[in-house]
Amino acid sequence: MQVIDGETLLLFIVLLVGITIIVSILIKAGLEKIGIPALVGYLLLGIGMGLLNSQAYFLTPQVKEIYAFLGELGIISLLFRVGLESNLAGLLRQLPRASFLLLGDVLFSGVLTFVSTFYWLNLDLIPSMFITIALIATSVGISVSVWQSEKVLDSPNGELLLDIAEMDDIVAIALMSLLFAMIPVFQGDVAADFSLIFVHTIVPFLLKVAIFGIFCLILFRYLEQPMTRFFERLEPSPDPILMVVKDPILMIVAMVFIIAAIAGLIGFSAAVGAFFAGLVFGGDPDAVKFDASFATLYKFFVPFFFIQLGLQMQLESLSGSWIFCLVLLIVAFLGKVTGTGGLALFKVGQSSALLLGISMVPRAEITMVIMERGRQLGDWAVSPQIFTSVILVSAITCIVSPLLLRPLLQKTYG
Repeated sequence: MQVIDGETLLLFIVLLVGITIIVSILIKAGLEKIGIPALVGYLLLGIGMGLLNSQAYFLTPQVKEIYAFLGELGIISLLFRVGLESNLAGLLRQLPRASFLLLGDVLFSGVLTFVSTFYWLNLDLIPSMFITIALIATSVGISVSVWQSEKVLDSPNGELLLDIAEMDDIVAIALMSLLFAMIPVFQGDVAADFSLIFVHTIVPFLLKVAIFGIFCLILFRYLEQPMTRFFERLEPSPDPILMVVKDPILMIVAMVFIIAAIAGLIGFSAAVGAFFAGLVFGGDPDAVKFDASFATLYKFFVPFFFIQLGLQMQLESLSGSWIFCLVLLIVAFLGKVTGTGGLALFKVGQSSALLLGISMVPRAEITMVIMERGRQLGDWAVSPQIFTSVILVSAITCIVSPLLLRPLLQKTYG
């Protein structure tokens, strides 16, 4: 094999990243025209790159490291956006209204998934827990885009959907963090006595959450605005090219990266730290402006996260395991349609309940983040077969649910 010098390798990586960005833009534009989420295309791009690499080796360890780094920034950008759009204060106000459906959604979907994986499919405890928590989370953006296109998101059902979907994303992220804290117990490193579990895992976890939350609030309330004003004063020249320094979003992005890194260093994941940062900045009156300014960076980094997932998928691991995928797919649909839609019958009509149930089916960002974090732990937590199966099921829910949802919305509101 020919040895490539460092400069040539660097230029090749720059070329490859540039091509990836252009292809990602084309994929997004093409799929959005036919109503398929762009993330499906990004996954397929990653899978395609992996298959091409088996024929023409170009994904060197150095290239994979760069893509992994960009993918990590993609996770941080993704979870920051989720937190930013969650509006925690507003969700807390809506909690009494949506808590009944949220409880049914989380409990039914979680119990059904855990029973199916642990007892029926005979998976070990930790893989079953990862799949269960991953399939609790709903991708609010996919269904919301369909409701928006039909101009019915402002309806009572649309507002209820937003509340439930955002809340169960928060629940899934909280459960993911708790799962990482509880893994020593599940592995037998801590005695399975409730008092010891409480002292050794739950109390430290809650203390970390409280300390980290207070840190984020202090940073936002007392440091964010002075830092923003300081960076705005750094612009002495009217040069329009340099005006970018005045945009506070760059300082905010830097703070998000710092918060995410600190979260990872103290035992959370960087994704959870970014989500915390989004929740905190979401309380700022200028959050909408931040979100708009952040859009370009978001569009740059996030595709690399899904591409990285596609690169990690091992399709050969699915050989002989299609029943496993089918069970997960049935559980993914049934858990949300029954858990949300079934209880919604007590609050809304039959057609509205079905709409809410199908709208909760798509699994995307949070599900994939949870599985990716589990995959990083190793095969004992999330094996290649489990990882590939869940990502495949997530992609299918993202394709099928909008196809079912659009005609139902047109029939109900048309």
